Amino acid sequence: MPDSAQPGVFEALGDPVRRRLMELLAPGEQPAGALVTALQARVHITQPAVSQHLKVLREAGLVRVRAEGTRRLYAVDDAGTAAARAWLARFEDTFAQPLDALATELARGRRDRRRATPEDGTAEAAG
Repeated sequence: MPDSAQPGVFEALGDPVRRRLMELLAPGEQPAGALVTALQARVHITQPAVSQHLKVLREAGLVRVRAEGTRRLYAVDDAGTAAARAWLARFEDTFAQPLDALATELARGRRDRRRATPEDGTAEAAG
């Protein structure tokens, strides 16, 4: 079965810390220290543990890193996330058709209820 997403993408995203790192990186490039500080505000985690999580995301193709002096700046890798989106897009039709059918049935039910209720708002007597 062909897989357009890089190996390990969804495994990498299976961890809540790595998902949080992706959320922190969504607005743009961040230094590793800022990521550590942001994570430590929510969970007890060490700098080496954050580095390991970033390595997993990097190896999965979800983030990229660049050096600026002694700092490491991390950012979302658009190519990796695009591949994941493309893989997930294969399932859009799977969900769209049943949801469209549900919307149609809900609209039909609202229309039938309106037809069953007289103009003055009182229910018609069943005969």
